[in-house]
Amino acid sequence: MRYLHTMVRIRDIDQSLDFYCNKLGLVETGRSESETGRYTLIFLAAPGNLDQARKTRCPELELTYNWPDENGKTEEYSGGRNFGHLAYKVGNIYETCQQLMDAGITINRPPRDGRMAFIKSPDGISIELLQEGDALPQQEPWASMENTGTW
Repeated sequence: MRYLHTMVRIRDIDQSLDFYCNKLGLVETGRSESETGRYTLIFLAAPGNLDQARKTRCPELELTYNWPDENGKTEEYSGGRNFGHLAYKVGNIYETCQQLMDAGITINRPPRDGRMAFIKSPDGISIELLQEGDALPQQEPWASMENTGTW
């Protein structure tokens, strides 16, 4: 297992980049936008981790900006909703999820796509598990497993 990033939701890209980059000193290492998902992801790394982050995409901070709705409103984040999740890469997403299930852990978002799953800590912190390398071929029971709770 390898630590990847911590995700936090932001309401204003310019204000957040001013804080994280100009004031705190982090460096932007990547950015992507999703028209269909209506969000922008911005990845930042500490100067001391910059070379590693550029090679391996970790350790990083992921800023997630959810675009305004059709009325121009952005979500108000409360109760820790602005904190998204911890993320780890795993060698085999299916084996990892099976081991967790066998240990009594609920798989909140099963790896239907062979690439991504979510679980929660006892304190309700979402943890994203990502397949190392390419997604594995879809397989049952994962491909038809429904989400459980929130993630």
